[in-house]
Amino acid sequence: MAGMMWAQVPQGRVIEGLSMPSKITGYHVNYAIYLPPDYETSKRSYPVVYLLHGYSDNETAWIQFGEVHLTADRAIASREIPPMIIVMPDAKVTFYVNDAAGKDRYEDMFFQEFIPYIEKTYRIRGQKEFRAVSGLSMGGYGALIYALKHPDMFVACAPFSAAVWTDEEILAMPSDGFIRRMERIGCTDLNNRLCENWRKNSVLDLVKTLPKEKIESVRFYIDCGDDDFLIKGNMALHALMTDLKIKHEFRVRDGAHNWVYWRTGIGDALKFIGESFHR
Repeated sequence: MAGMMWAQVPQGRVIEGLSMPSKITGYHVNYAIYLPPDYETSKRSYPVVYLLHGYSDNETAWIQFGEVHLTADRAIASREIPPMIIVMPDAKVTFYVNDAAGKDRYEDMFFQEFIPYIEKTYRIRGQKEFRAVSGLSMGGYGALIYALKHPDMFVACAPFSAAVWTDEEILAMPSDGFIRRMERIGCTDLNNRLCENWRKNSVLDLVKTLPKEKIESVRFYIDCGDDDFLIKGNMALHALMTDLKIKHEFRVRDGAHNWVYWRTGIGDALKFIGESFHR
């Protein structure tokens, strides 16, 4: 019976191995895309989710390990979410931001080249109210950074197990782990860990300093496992947003920093995003 029900679910199309040439970065940016089941037969345009991968993964991870296409197929068939396009770019280990030296301007590329390219190439509704960002770990950090720095671009943001660290965690980080992470988003000076570049790219600092109405123009759905090594930073983010009376949803489920957790959570995140697309 379950097999029969599964066979009746219309399947969307996954295309991997795509790329966009970038003048800003100087290299091709790879991406995968999920097109909803009726994309080929309709003439309509669709809302879009930019779904970001984690550290050391690539644009195929959310398909290969996250099975997001299967979740989306089922949720669209049962009308739990509207048909939507899901775009999964490769960001290598950039943390989705410009590097401090200005040599690899991934964030600039994403907004100045990638989003315009995607929304010109596919039938996408190119307004804020039909665009969302989500991701896991490094990609959860990227989703938060993009929604906070560019609130005019996204209606919803759904980070999983986001790489959010408190200042105390940054100061206590072993030097090799600190340098590996901070060469992109902070400073590599072990004696000056809380430098200006860190402040510009710290999720907690941005929430403290940005105008509340700008932050609240994006709907936030934050999800992190109770056994995740990043739970402290995510709880600090929840506490800070609560103190500042910034509306958001916060979920702590049983689980750790792994694909079982993200695979079982992406459906609820897509529902939250789908509600944001609806009137």
